[in-house]
Amino acid sequence: MKKTITIVAGALLALSACTTEDAQKSTVTEAAAPAATPSNLTARSTGSKVMMQAFYWDCPGGGTWWNTISGKVPSWASAGIDAIWLPPATKGSSGGYSMGYDPFDYFDFGSYNQMGNTETRFGSLAEIQSLITTAHNNDLSVIADIVINHCSGGASQSNPFTGGSTYTNFTPASGLFARSYYDFHPNDVHASDVGTFGGYPDLCHDKTYVQDWLYNNTNSIAKYYKNTMGFDGWRFDMVKGFEPWVVKNFKNAVGGFAVGEYWDGNAATLETWANSAESSAFDFACYYAMRDALQGNDLTKLNNDMLLKRNAYRAVTFVANHDTDEIYNNKILAYAYILTHEGYPCIFYRDYEEWLDKNKLNNLIWIHNNKASGSTTYLYADNDEYVAKRNGSPGLVVYINNSDSWQQRWVETNWASTVIKDYTGNSTWEPTTQSGKWVQIQAPPHGYTIWSVK
Repeated sequence: MKKTITIVAGALLALSACTTEDAQKSTVTEAAAPAATPSNLTARSTGSKVMMQAFYWDCPGGGTWWNTISGKVPSWASAGIDAIWLPPATKGSSGGYSMGYDPFDYFDFGSYNQMGNTETRFGSLAEIQSLITTAHNNDLSVIADIVINHCSGGASQSNPFTGGSTYTNFTPASGLFARSYYDFHPNDVHASDVGTFGGYPDLCHDKTYVQDWLYNNTNSIAKYYKNTMGFDGWRFDMVKGFEPWVVKNFKNAVGGFAVGEYWDGNAATLETWANSAESSAFDFACYYAMRDALQGNDLTKLNNDMLLKRNAYRAVTFVANHDTDEIYNNKILAYAYILTHEGYPCIFYRDYEEWLDKNKLNNLIWIHNNKASGSTTYLYADNDEYVAKRNGSPGLVVYINNSDSWQQRWVETNWASTVIKDYTGNSTWEPTTQSGKWVQIQAPPHGYTIWSVK
């Protein structure tokens, strides 16, 4: 979700009520889904390499984005990317202008003339199908952005629960997942959902009808996106707005990788949510630690508590995304951090394609995929320097230097009497570790080196 709106959402958190009795609502039968060609559904391993966030806020409209990403997929795969995270792919209330976070018709991937146009901002149904096929042919998983806290674009209707009118009458052209005031807060009983967003109608996840269309029906969002469209995994937007069991049930209905946007810098809170949802979470604790370390010139902040240090299996690390991009001093050092440490790193499209040195990022991706294994030992940190090692095979030592001059430091490695080299090319040294595994390494000003066996 876009940051400026999310701040508003935080101020609107409130308890609401909903009904679990669906007899009051006329049954909506499962309609025929729009024609789509199933993609190759071969299981893929997501999370072992690097994810690409394949969009940014206000990326080009006009229905060109799916084709743009399709053209980049082969080079990303060659670089070592194993998954692409797409923006919300269905019709929003602002039609061709929508970034997808104002969902109206969850089954209109650009094939129905509604909300002012047929295509979505990003393209047509045929073009997203082609993109997913291209990704699968290059052995990349495709992560769908799932926005199920709120909806937008409904018509006004009389609402007996509010005593007035609400914009809760949703009649999507797809004929799938029609909604009324019974399906949104407030309605007639207490709900476990706690988060509203920007004044939009807030879906009631306690309703059986809503659960059926999210993940239980044979052509629910979860099953249609997985089995018909060919998505491999899920990024859940604004998960503070509903209980973690929603993510758990959705994922369990169809499988696949799942990560939630639980926007909180407290590592313990992130861990609690991830365990409850049985899902990964974006590691905002890591993000804020890197921001404070680099913007405040205090690399000891990299020793802060993070989800990746509590449960690396659940941590998706990132340096920037479509909502927040606060690391502007030596951002490449933050990428050197996440691509050498535990967790599943996600690269931001604009950093890779526009703003940073792509060769350096490709080098870091290669190092991550080939050298960064095993547990982590934190060796040294002060205002300007940070050193850590990965204890796998072959493992590595990363040395980050945010000072104005070259620095050198003796460190204890995992290798005895072994020649090592810097795989970034920033240092030409090829020292031999002592029998006790100690060695002197160096790093350039506002730069980094990453050492491993030759």
